[in-house]
Amino acid sequence: MATTYSISDLAREFDLTTRAIRFYEDMGLLEPERSGPGGRNRVYSHRDRTRLKLTLRAKRLGLSLTEAKDLIDMYDSPRDTGPQLQKFLVVLAEHRQQLEAQKAELEANLDEVKVHEKEARSLLAKHASASVQQAKPSKPSAKASS
Repeated sequence: MATTYSISDLAREFDLTTRAIRFYEDMGLLEPERSGPGGRNRVYSHRDRTRLKLTLRAKRLGLSLTEAKDLIDMYDSPRDTGPQLQKFLVVLAEHRQQLEAQKAELEANLDEVKVHEKEARSLLAKHASASVQQAKPSKPSAKASS
């Protein structure tokens, strides 16, 4: 008999909420069987578990759920891995470009932050120097003491 999983089993294993798993089901990523009165209980197969694992891996890569579904669905089609790998490479290349653009933007923002930090430190040093100068008592002149 094939191994099956409850929604609680998968939630516990993958540290997800049952609501998240139901959302993935609504997106068509998972297709559990139904059992019990009125089909209220979800029964997940090994295939569903694998699809959930691949979905979470795709999310970690930054892919959208739609992209994840497209890629995962390709593996349910006849096993011609050439088109699957080509599609996967296209998706990864697009995602890499997005990440590189975000990285460039972050680096530009970091450079700007560094400039502002340098300016603020310089102004703070000037302010501290001026405060020290104002706090020093002035020496009485020699004429004033005679």
